Amino acid sequence: MALVKATKSEPVEIDERSGQRDFEGLTAKLEDSNPAARRWAVRDLAQTAEAAPALVELLDCETNATVREAIFMSLTEIGNAIAVQGLVKCLRSEDVQLRNEAIEAMKHLPDAVAPIMAGLLQDPDPDVRIFAINVLESLRHPDVERWLIEVISSDPHINVCATAVDLLGEVGTEAAAAHLDALKQRFPDEPYIEFASNLALRRIREE
Repeated sequence: MALVKATKSEPVEIDERSGQRDFEGLTAKLEDSNPAARRWAVRDLAQTAEAAPALVELLDCETNATVREAIFMSLTEIGNAIAVQGLVKCLRSEDVQLRNEAIEAMKHLPDAVAPIMAGLLQDPDPDVRIFAINVLESLRHPDVERWLIEVISSDPHINVCATAVDLLGEVGTEAAAAHLDALKQRFPDEPYIEFASNLALRRIREE
């Protein structure tokens, strides 16, 4: 609740959670000029799966950092297909902060993200493929190593493979060893691939 002075002697209270708090009322509040009112509406809509399209639409134009943070939190809590597709859309944004927030949100949705991960790792845009690997870093899903092995076995882009190798050095097992050796053969003139693959192999074999 905020205080706004109507006159010098009579402050007027403004309740950012006033008005209808049902679905229609809350979605209407998403267009409020007061960021605090929008933020409370976003938070209150987190329990309503049907709110995902409206929250995704708001994310496209919201510039207030606290409201945007609340949108990501609510989309994560909703966690349905529409929410996840909204997060994926952010991976294609030129806004670095927006991309990073989306990546962090997706890390908390392993069950919802897993069905689309194979598609993300084959996206035509190598940057999207790299961002997908960044999501895998903390995804806590049993297929993470398999997805990474598929990347280093077939992806033509050196930066994508390098990102996957770095993560394999943290999560890989002996199952990845032969694929790491094969990767060095695919990029024989790339010193970083040689270095990162050898480092990953050393870490795997030390465990």
